[in-house]
Amino acid sequence: IYADPAKRLELYFRPKDPYCHPVCANRFPTSTMLLRVRRRSKKKQQLDTEEQTQPEVQFEMEILGIVTTVYKFQGMSDFQYLAMHSGPDGKQTSMYDKVLMLKPEKEEFFNRDLPLYIPPPIFSRLDTPIDYFYRPDIQHRSGYNNPQVSGENLIGLSRARRPHNAIFVNFDDEEIPTKPLDAAVQNWKKVCTNPVDKKVEEELRKLFEVRPVWSRNAVKANISIHPDKLKLLLPYLAYYMLTGPWRSLWVRFGYDPRKHPEAKIYQVLDFRIRCGMKYGYAATDMPVKAKRSTYNYSLPITVKKQGSHTVSVHDLKQGLGTAGTSGAKKSPSSRYKLKESIYIFREGALPPYRQMFYQLCDLNVESLQKIIHRNDGTESECTERDGWCLAKTSDDLRDSMSLMIKQIIRSTRPALFSNTTSSEDGKEQLAYESGEDEDDEEEEEEDFKPSDGSENEMETEILDYV
Repeated sequence: IYADPAKRLELYFRPKDPYCHPVCANRFPTSTMLLRVRRRSKKKQQLDTEEQTQPEVQFEMEILGIVTTVYKFQGMSDFQYLAMHSGPDGKQTSMYDKVLMLKPEKEEFFNRDLPLYIPPPIFSRLDTPIDYFYRPDIQHRSGYNNPQVSGENLIGLSRARRPHNAIFVNFDDEEIPTKPLDAAVQNWKKVCTNPVDKKVEEELRKLFEVRPVWSRNAVKANISIHPDKLKLLLPYLAYYMLTGPWRSLWVRFGYDPRKHPEAKIYQVLDFRIRCGMKYGYAATDMPVKAKRSTYNYSLPITVKKQGSHTVSVHDLKQGLGTAGTSGAKKSPSSRYKLKESIYIFREGALPPYRQMFYQLCDLNVESLQKIIHRNDGTESECTERDGWCLAKTSDDLRDSMSLMIKQIIRSTRPALFSNTTSSEDGKEQLAYESGEDEDDEEEEEEDFKPSDGSENEMETEILDYV
């Protein structure tokens, strides 16, 4: 615990009980001294038998050293969960001898019928009392009416929704929209106030003319536009597919990919890098970092980590304009652009994240394209699972892509596939060889990664527009 400043010191009142919840001490820096104090007493000679002797006491002090770190228990005890079972008559029966295996047991020990006992992994996220301040009533703009409360929104809304007026289409819907909503047109006209915005609008129109279906990441890799303005521009030019082989993609108004077999190259592939010992490497050995990490969650046994720098209103205004504070680093034409690897898969290169949404036309590998075009000219039906492709085409693509990634990792770091131990230097070298420059990636993509509100990128995007 002392070696890791981010952890708290745990004290168990019942050390032999594995279900005992500890109390935690916080770490504090200090500059105190450790003293050794000796108390010496020497009895005086008794002169009178009737008088009691007063011993002579002396104290000797010696400084042993300086203490730089202390742990203070400031929290309250958490709930305790005993391995007990309540019988029909209310009698409590201990289950420790039934659930704890203290020695090698025979098969009968595991086949016994026992009451269900599943202790919760955590009880409280806080162990110190805090003041709860109720939020005041939300002050909405004039003309806002509270939504009607129903079973679907029983909890209600804490603020007025910020509608971006996107049109959502399911695979089963018969009709597709041919023009945007009037509100979407008005929203974009309000923010399209300078020549840069009009130029970006024309660039996006040309992208949809060349290719009628785009993912949001692909758009952000081809044009430079602030993400907040992109949320208003996309509903102005395209509609959003919720389900089917084109889910999570933006489709040009008036274009129905379900009626055009050539639209199969625009279908989406949800690809996730396979990791595990059965694939030859563990999750910790992966050179591709995850979008989110469980280490970002603050548990009672860990100290709350330093939060990221919050963006001020001034920074946001600078970012929305034609010139911002980051203009010294990047030109306005590429300030918000993402790398091509965010939506294109190439042989010999690792994806930037462990989960990626690729369009089939962006899989720039000849062997993968052969799998996609196996039924060219013989497409007969567009299904919700496979679209215009043959059945299980997505599975075949994932298998081939996973094999390519495994070969990249094998060639870059053979130690992962042998019994030799891996060092930290090897991990750093692997990250460098895989093309992941940490500094450049942080600088270019830190502000535009999927929000932390959802593990699913498609769900995150939907919530942005609802």
